[in-house]
Order: sequence, then C-alpha cells, then structure tokens
Amino acid sequence: MPLQGRIRPALLVAAAALAVAPSLAAQLDVPKAIAEFKKADSGIAKVFATAYGYAIFPSVGKGAMGIGGARGKGYVYEQGRLIGRSTLTQVTIGLQFGGQAYREVIFFKDKTALDDFRRCNFEFSAQATAVALKAGASADLAYNGGVAIVTMAKGGLMYEASVGGQKFSFKPVTPQ
Repeated sequence: MPLQGRIRPALLVAAAALAVAPSLAAQLDVPKAIAEFKKADSGIAKVFATAYGYAIFPSVGKGAMGIGGARGKGYVYEQGRLIGRSTLTQVTIGLQFGGQAYREVIFFKDKTALDDFRRCNFEFSAQATAVALKAGASADLAYNGGVAIVTMAKGGLMYEASVGGQKFSFKPVTPQ
C-alpha cells in the first residue's frame, strides 16, 4: 500500500480521537470535582447520596466587562447512573468586570425536577440562589422548586453586581 494510502486512515483516526478527547477529559473531571466538593464540605457527601439526581459542571468559565457570559459542559446523573450531557450558558448585564472559573452542581430532589431539566424546561432566573461551598454549607442547603445549586470557585477574580440567568441543554447518552 502506498504511503499516501496509509496516512489518510491514520489522519481519520487521529481526528476522531481529538473529537472525543475533550468529552472524555470532561467526563474524567467529574470524580475529581465531586471529590473537591466533598473535601470542602464533608456533609455534601450525604446530599450526593440522597438526591434523586444531579447535574455536575466540573469547570465553568466566566468573564465580563459590562456584559458577561459563562459556559461549561457537564454530565447528568439519575440515581448514580450517567444519563446525559449538558451545557450551561449564562449571559449577564450589569456592573461586572473580570474572569473566573468555578464548579457547579445542581441537585434534583425528585424525578419531577430531573424530568424538567431533561425537557430543557430549566432556566435559573436572577432570583435563583446558589450556595457557595465552604465548610458546613451543606447543613444550610435547601431545595427550592425541587433543586439545590452549589458552586465552588476554582480561580480568578470577578467583581459583579449583575442580572442574568443560566440556561441548560440536555442530550441523553446511550447506555454503555
């Protein structure tokens, strides 16, 4: 087989591997993110264990200069089983400047709340509140409308007094 005939299949395999690599890398970040949440507050382990399901975003990037935005890719679990992928998107307007990275987990109290998320009927308004995780924060964690939101800073600096909401997509994964 000529060299050109062998290179083309190799390039196709390499391109396919690169296309899958970010998704696989993000999925591998999930156990690390969960461990970081549990390390910051050991009580959060009980919330992971008792929630009907959760959506976890191991890394959300956020930046702003007057108008801001955030985006992150995550995974959705139902009773401990991976059922889908999700993308978090946020646009904000207001007094804000800077950039940061953070983790976010949305706990679903019951099947109804998870089903709403799956149908993409899920959007957090400016009134939605997230608990910034620190030691003991899980003791005050309460479900509102069937969901509880917890965030954890990874790095960066952000000054913000803004209004905006988070929107989510959901794409089911095929069982493996």
